[in-house]
Amino acid sequence: MNEYRTLVDTDTLEQNLDNPSWIVLDGRFDLMDTESGRNAYLESHIPGAQYVHLDEQLSSAITPDSGRHPLPRVEELAGWFSGIGINPGTQVVVYDSMGGAMAARCWWLLNMLGHTRVAVLDGGFPKWKQAGKRVSSSVGVSRATSVGAPTSIATESSGIQPYFSWNSDGVVNVDEVLENLDTEAFLLIDARSSERFRGEQEPIDPVAGHVPKALNRALQLNLQPDGCFKPATQLRQEWHLLLGAREPQQVVHMCGSGVTACHNQLSMERAGLTGSRIYAGSWSEWIRDFQRPIATV
Repeated sequence: MNEYRTLVDTDTLEQNLDNPSWIVLDGRFDLMDTESGRNAYLESHIPGAQYVHLDEQLSSAITPDSGRHPLPRVEELAGWFSGIGINPGTQVVVYDSMGGAMAARCWWLLNMLGHTRVAVLDGGFPKWKQAGKRVSSSVGVSRATSVGAPTSIATESSGIQPYFSWNSDGVVNVDEVLENLDTEAFLLIDARSSERFRGEQEPIDPVAGHVPKALNRALQLNLQPDGCFKPATQLRQEWHLLLGAREPQQVVHMCGSGVTACHNQLSMERAGLTGSRIYAGSWSEWIRDFQRPIATV
């Protein structure tokens, strides 16, 4: 049985829509209109897909010190994924309408929980519709599972070994990023647009600019004009040019709030460059403390 761990194409998904071991998640979301994705889902979606909301399932409540999309509570996230039927044998496919910019967050979180059989639909819902494939307005039905109960999550101190197990090593916190300004132990790569990175415009956050010494690779550079990812060989060449002598394990991705940073990690994984990490708080957390330095170009 084939396993898809980065991307899956529309034809393959269509062939497996009735496969009981496949679960499809609709992750459409708009940062400027947080209900537009759910409304779009209710109007039309891939048959059998269930909706996953960035704010409700894939993030926790904002605090005075956090960024705009804090990591979800692990127990709640694991419980939600278990409740919709995800178990060790499940192939998950998640899609959006933005070239994977939103879907990649769900992809990353499932990987962080130890579920690697998850892929982003290449080209997303626009590609699906363009290909003339069938759609539905019926709400997807969750599949119950006994594997990974909502409150059964392995942590470093729990001593239990259920299915889902959070990989804390895959996340970098703000203190580590601050320390890295001196040590340069890792290479920080920002997935926001070049205009936002340079501080020329900032449509979302109250402060413009970027973390000093960070490099910029806008997530759009991972995509072709049709919204699909570039070939793996091309992505690998482009990443090698950016990383230089750095190993993939020395790379930390960030963005505005820790969402689209996952798109750059997905791109690297697609290119066979494994082991990068995510600064989950990202720019919107960094600027919470005015004593943290800010750079503009």
